[in-house]
Amino acid sequence: MKFDLDQDQRDFAASIDAALAAADVPGAVRAWSTGDTAAGKRVWNQLSELGVTALAVPEEFDGIGAHPVDLVLAMEALGRWCVPGPVVESIAVAPVLLAGAPDAAAQLAGLAAGELIATVALPPHTPRAVAADTADLVLLAENGRAGTAQAGTRHASVDPSRGVFDVTATGDSWEADTARAYEVGALATAAQLIGAGQAMLNASVDYAKQRTQFGRVIGSYQAIKHKLADVHIALELARPLVYGAALSLASETAETAETARDVSAAKVAAADAALLAARSALQTHGAIGFTSECDLSLWLLRVQAVRPAWGDATAHRRRVLEAI
Repeated sequence: MKFDLDQDQRDFAASIDAALAAADVPGAVRAWSTGDTAAGKRVWNQLSELGVTALAVPEEFDGIGAHPVDLVLAMEALGRWCVPGPVVESIAVAPVLLAGAPDAAAQLAGLAAGELIATVALPPHTPRAVAADTADLVLLAENGRAGTAQAGTRHASVDPSRGVFDVTATGDSWEADTARAYEVGALATAAQLIGAGQAMLNASVDYAKQRTQFGRVIGSYQAIKHKLADVHIALELARPLVYGAALSLASETAETAETARDVSAAKVAAADAALLAARSALQTHGAIGFTSECDLSLWLLRVQAVRPAWGDATAHRRRVLEAI
């Protein structure tokens, strides 16, 4: 059994990191929060050039048809860079729901090319759609069917770049694998949380090496070392669960209950690790970490908004308990 990423996968992740490092993503997130999505959509264009938006789209629709592990790899990178917009919904979930749509060919090709950004509401655990006001396609799915929808009332989020909307159906629906769509959404969100947690850990380590107190860099104090070591351990324990769930999702022999168990275990572990990373990052940085001028604040808010997305901890813990 293979337990590590291959060189092509590592190179793919590195290419995403290199592109996003040069893109001023924090500036794009701040602009998106005010309703200006131009910079954010330029980031999405870069992702489409790298093939990220085509990962989950089947090859017959100009996509890549990638393995779930590759999707998780990309989602972790997008979480690490705090990319704005409905990344989970458009890149991971929408391709599943559109598979049976009457005009699937055109819509899936649009997703793959990055010409179409979609968002999704999938009650009961995802009753509202992220960024439905700016998405090109809004989908509402439930009980084995999906269809197009339109945005209604906007609800504020703790992360101002992640406004969520009530949606109402606008046309005919089609049969869709809503069960798989939910698993994919939960898994992609878990990967996003791992990436965000890693970004906050990296920022905290860098800050601890520079900030001085009582004549010493704060990273030399045991309390800081132990706190950040705990975050590292939590992320390293959660990450294999996320990639393991991706393997389970790809397996043709895995039982539905087993896949649900693995995805839920990954989501819970990733959410807990990201929360620990957020708390430790804020404690390490002090009050400056939560000011709007500090980029760390973007990840702090993103984690709080994403943790309950695609099923909160209670729902996923219940599924794990039922599976065992």
